[in-house]
Amino acid sequence: MTIALLVTALLMGFFGSPHCLGMCGGLVTAFGLSMKDVSPAKRRALVATYHLGRLTSYALLGLIAGLIGITVLKPLMMGNSTPRILLGLVLVFVGVTMLGAPFLTKLERFGMRFWQYLSPLRQKVFPLNTFPRALTAGLLWGFLPCGLVYGALLIAVVAHNPLSGAALMFVFGLGTIPMLVATHETVGWLRDKIGRFRLRQLNGAVMVISGLAVAVVPMVMANMHSGHGEMNHGSHAAMMSDMDSHDMSQMNHDMDMTTDMGHNMQDMDNHMDHSMHDMSDESMDMSHNEHTEMMEHAQ
Repeated sequence: MTIALLVTALLMGFFGSPHCLGMCGGLVTAFGLSMKDVSPAKRRALVATYHLGRLTSYALLGLIAGLIGITVLKPLMMGNSTPRILLGLVLVFVGVTMLGAPFLTKLERFGMRFWQYLSPLRQKVFPLNTFPRALTAGLLWGFLPCGLVYGALLIAVVAHNPLSGAALMFVFGLGTIPMLVATHETVGWLRDKIGRFRLRQLNGAVMVISGLAVAVVPMVMANMHSGHGEMNHGSHAAMMSDMDSHDMSQMNHDMDMTTDMGHNMQDMDNHMDHSMHDMSDESMDMSHNEHTEMMEHAQ
């Protein structure tokens, strides 16, 4: 898991928080009314406590999502580019969802059934005047059905391990805190700025582009590298062929020169043998003449 993925989860939580406020606004209001009789200092501590419970639930869900991913998807992720492609497709899907596509609305409806099932337990945590109650309320709050949370969980599923999934979901929850703890005036200002500059849509577009880059760019680069390697191999083969032809020509030339030298050496040997034979014949003639002269002189 990279830092870029953590930043993506953080920005996803922050720019999607107006949606979270719409879903969780009533719950936050109910929590606030149940703490009206506590001191301001304790109120702030209780608010921090139930947000800690909510982030703990997100981290637990991310851990489970990571476990599902590593057990179900692991056979498909051995020695290939499937994890990268799957992560890119999930980022594209979540980005399109942030742009407004209602892909996760049915999943929200399914989650609402589970939320209604928890209703008796939710009633027992009120009023939120103690830290155990605030923590329990936060833990339950983490299971509130939300399409944005489900989108973050999809990213956690394709994370490399359960701890990465838990970290992603925890950071995602951190991104939602500013909107949920702000005062009424600050909430209005944040919602106005995010809506005016379409920051949620901008973040969704960035996620779509990032997902396409993660899934597609490495494959394009690999194909380009493969083509370049084949070209280099062809050029190398042609060069070796040229070198082989040149070497063969040079070898033939050297062999011709060696043959010529052999012939020249043979001619020189024959010439020397012939000269030595002529000199031997002349010497024998001279010796015969001198012997004849000596015999005649003796008589």
